[in-house]
Amino acid sequence: MKIACLAGDGIGPEIMAEALKVLDALGLPIEVAHADVGGTAYKKHGHPLPPETLELCKASDAVLFGAVGDPSCDNLERHLRPEQAILGLRQALTLFANLRPATMFPGLEDLSALRPEVAREIDLLIVRELNGDVYFGEKAIRTLEDGRRQGFDFMSYAEDEVRRIAHVAFRAAQGRNKRLCSVDKANVLETSQLWRDVVIEVSAEYPDVALSHMYVDNAAMQLVRNPGQFDVVVTGNLFGDILSDQASMCVGSIGLLASASLGEDQTQYGTRGLYEPIHGSAPDIAGQGKANPMAMILSLAMLLRHSLGLEAEAARVEAAVAKALEDGVKGADLGGTAGTSELGDAVLARL
Repeated sequence: MKIACLAGDGIGPEIMAEALKVLDALGLPIEVAHADVGGTAYKKHGHPLPPETLELCKASDAVLFGAVGDPSCDNLERHLRPEQAILGLRQALTLFANLRPATMFPGLEDLSALRPEVAREIDLLIVRELNGDVYFGEKAIRTLEDGRRQGFDFMSYAEDEVRRIAHVAFRAAQGRNKRLCSVDKANVLETSQLWRDVVIEVSAEYPDVALSHMYVDNAAMQLVRNPGQFDVVVTGNLFGDILSDQASMCVGSIGLLASASLGEDQTQYGTRGLYEPIHGSAPDIAGQGKANPMAMILSLAMLLRHSLGLEAEAARVEAAVAKALEDGVKGADLGGTAGTSELGDAVLARL
């Protein structure tokens, strides 16, 4: 088994080091190969996603990704900015399905922005489509005849794009509590109307899953009003980006949430994917040993499960993180004093 390890920028190398300590402790026959990405790669190679990095990822069973983002690169042309690396990887590896679980860890209810009795019920999975929507549609800033500037972004989905993400979401629901909520804005957007129509068509193949629909504005409200009603949520790229970050704060800290980006490519072990914490590179605390590595470690667990087929090992890692939190080992993002290495060591001790 082979994984590509892309630590990236900011706190990426620090949190990646803790995840690799956990991986090493599992004693698995996995080859780990490292490569540059993001601002680090631009400064060394002149591009945020160098050809050698991309080739390594294509030759691996999975990619473990830290974070990208460097303020010193903010004025570069858009295609050279660090963040373009992750978009490039999603396209090159045809990663169209983003899985973002949000679960309230026992003992952290008081840290949520929600009332403890509401936060306690959070246990959901957001399935976000990654390759379409306004992020990849035609976009530009143009000057109108009267001299005014106008920006536009083209939102679109083809039915096959909706169908394949719907299948991922229905299968995920089958493995959980068999409830799927599709989020759209079909009362306003034709793109969303097609989305809803296709999801309903796909639902015929999953009679054991209860399908519901919700407009995105209502879904945002319900996530803070009654998040316990959700099991699996499937939605488009733009809405999924917003709702998944909202869900992260409902569980107390963005430093606890992992994600998996999966495609259609199958390896001999599972589905090739890219795994990363949903937070950014946090350059303001980089190199200070303050970053919470738990989302990175939980991303490793998702990699073990989905790309390498190692369910037992994935469950062990997740249980070790949960136990460390339950025992009160917390970083600054959760009101604690533990540093990056201390948090990683705490997970190792419970593993």
